[in-house]
Amino acid sequence: MKFKLALIAAVLSVGTAAFAQTKWDLPAAYPASNFHTENLTQFANDIDKATAGKLKITVHANASLFKANEIKRAVQGGQAQLGEILLANFENENPIYGADGLPFLASSYPAARKLADAQKPALDKLLGAQGMKLLYTVAWPPQGVYANKELTSVADMKGLKWRAYSPATSKIAELVGAQPVTVQAAELSQALATGVVNSYMSSGSTGYDTKTYESIKYWYDVQAWLPKNAVIVNKKSFDALDAATQAAVLKAASDAELRGWKISEEKNEFYKKALAEKGMKIMAPSPKLVADFRQVGSIMKTDWTKRAGADGEALLSAYEKSTATKK
Repeated sequence: MKFKLALIAAVLSVGTAAFAQTKWDLPAAYPASNFHTENLTQFANDIDKATAGKLKITVHANASLFKANEIKRAVQGGQAQLGEILLANFENENPIYGADGLPFLASSYPAARKLADAQKPALDKLLGAQGMKLLYTVAWPPQGVYANKELTSVADMKGLKWRAYSPATSKIAELVGAQPVTVQAAELSQALATGVVNSYMSSGSTGYDTKTYESIKYWYDVQAWLPKNAVIVNKKSFDALDAATQAAVLKAASDAELRGWKISEEKNEFYKKALAEKGMKIMAPSPKLVADFRQVGSIMKTDWTKRAGADGEALLSAYEKSTATKK
């Protein structure tokens, strides 16, 4: 009898090991309906399918598990196995994170893609030193300026209550004379409705998701930059997976990156049209406003280059080389 019980226990043990399931949490800062979050959900589903349910990833949207500025630390410390962050949010930690937040350095999808490629080696190095691994990045649509009044130059922005969500957006406020107010994406709708802020720089996607058109009527399509979200994974968690599961994660990440960039570009025009239908005036910036912003961008690039050191120089050199075209 004891032998039979031992045999049964052994069989059950083998069965449990064979069907062991790993569960991961993936915190994200944006609504479930946002295209980045929808892409994350597809990423998780692809992994579930590829591993036959061996690795299950739960996406926690809209900062429901960790706030936007807490996600990186949560992944680094192992409180979450992986997460999605806005790279530019962490420029104060290291300037490399903010390369895609420099105004007019890369203001189109092809340029932003080349900047992402130039930035990747430095990001791999940075994240690796912190016990993390970069899985993929996806750009937001080009950034414009939301304001509660008409703007013909940056002088018109003086005194505006400007939403600052990253070092770059805080610096812009400083340079144009606006009042920076730190507001993360999940709190933006309320901040607009209560008048905490009356201007900010972001894509058509954020304006649509947060119903900015209910509080602000002008959006200037300055196409300043295309910041990227990055999906990062705790290296210990990744290394603990078997080789086949690791391969499935990397394949799903590669697919998510290609899909995300494509959707971002397709959604760009959709968002602008949708905002216009909601009563927002989609404005082409005046030559003066563009020139002023380019001057702001030049100041910020000079400052960034000084702070970024050799890694920053290598990044810019690689990017500029990739954008050089033969006449």
